[in-house]
Amino acid sequence: MYTFVRPKRKKETQTHNYKTNMVDIFARLEKNAGGPIGQYMSYAHGYYAFPKLEGDIGPHMVFRGKKMLNWSLNNYLGLANHPEVRKADAEGAAQFGMAAPMGARMMSGQTVYHERLERELAAFVGKEDAFLLNFGYQGMISIIDCLLTPRDVVVYDAEAHACIIDGLRLHKGKRFVFGHNDIESLRLQLQHATDLAEEQNGGVLVITEGVFGMKGDLGKLDEIVALKKDFQFRLLVDDAHGFGTMGPGGRGTAAHFGVVDGVDVLFNTFAKSMAGIGAFVSSEKYIVDYLRYNMRSQTYAKALPMPMVKGALKRLDMIRKHPEFKDNLWTIVHALQSGFRKRGFDIGGTLSPVTPVYMKGGVDEACNIVVDLRETYNLFCSVVVYPVIPRGEIILRIIPTAVHTLEDVEYTLDCFEKCHAKLKNGDYKKPMPDMGEK
Repeated sequence: MYTFVRPKRKKETQTHNYKTNMVDIFARLEKNAGGPIGQYMSYAHGYYAFPKLEGDIGPHMVFRGKKMLNWSLNNYLGLANHPEVRKADAEGAAQFGMAAPMGARMMSGQTVYHERLERELAAFVGKEDAFLLNFGYQGMISIIDCLLTPRDVVVYDAEAHACIIDGLRLHKGKRFVFGHNDIESLRLQLQHATDLAEEQNGGVLVITEGVFGMKGDLGKLDEIVALKKDFQFRLLVDDAHGFGTMGPGGRGTAAHFGVVDGVDVLFNTFAKSMAGIGAFVSSEKYIVDYLRYNMRSQTYAKALPMPMVKGALKRLDMIRKHPEFKDNLWTIVHALQSGFRKRGFDIGGTLSPVTPVYMKGGVDEACNIVVDLRETYNLFCSVVVYPVIPRGEIILRIIPTAVHTLEDVEYTLDCFEKCHAKLKNGDYKKPMPDMGEK
């Protein structure tokens, strides 16, 4: 008796007929030529963007083989190359290496030094507890993500830092933006947020900054806190530029306004006054504990390396013991800003060390000013143009530090006066020089 066996078929290959408007991701990226800022990279890289400053961090560094008077670093208190700080960093690296501690804090990366730094930072800024973060930008994103549910509503300043905006992109709930430092606009948006939060059984979080890093103006923390009399909300403040520079002893912008208790969650970084890497968030202990156990960017990331932790302890100690650092900084700030104003320059409403010098002109003119400052006057500062700010505007951003001198200030004012005269005379109305690395 025979059994019929059906022959095995060849495995059919499935084909897909995709629509003709599908694109290759990389082809799109190539067509976009680097994005809004990257479009300039061929003649900007290494000069206007990604410049390489060499030598010890300070007011005088080397750029393309030439010594420059440098106004482009957030080394506000001059700690980056202070001998005691350098010694602490070196000793920390020699004792522990860069690997320690291995693992995330929750798993195997907890140390008594991390805990000590958190306690001291919390006490310094006037909060009950603090939690160390590996990076400031990443930390802010994760704080926002961690604090909110889709039912919650966010109200934030129109000129909030990119890290805040990126954090809000993760928020699945509603958000409202208020006009920059416009308290009446904030009041209006708080009313909308309150109505919505009540409707969906959520809460309201207001986010602003202590010092706005682009223009140097202060967030109106006292006026925002005062709104708690009329509205129920929590307040998160990014005070990256305020730590070390503002308030009694450099305790920050909230301390400057006397509203530390009114700021519910305070965020600070080490990248400015502390001249390092990392950050911390501080609040009531139960809030910090919640963040400690729920911030994904920390739970799944290696702990801040021990040399930085030991170095940060030293930096904080230096800030506490040497108020003259902050005093020296503000001596330079006052001389620089009053000098610009006396000479007719527009530096806006800055109330912090950040000193923006506003001029009118296009991208080509801005780049020609930068080239003239660097090549003719050996002066290095940052430039901000469209699309970061509106077309036709130029910001030359000056960052004074405690280790600049009054002579540096006078020289800079003279150079800016000469360049501004050339701008008004039309000398910079020519194509952007190709200064890119070849």
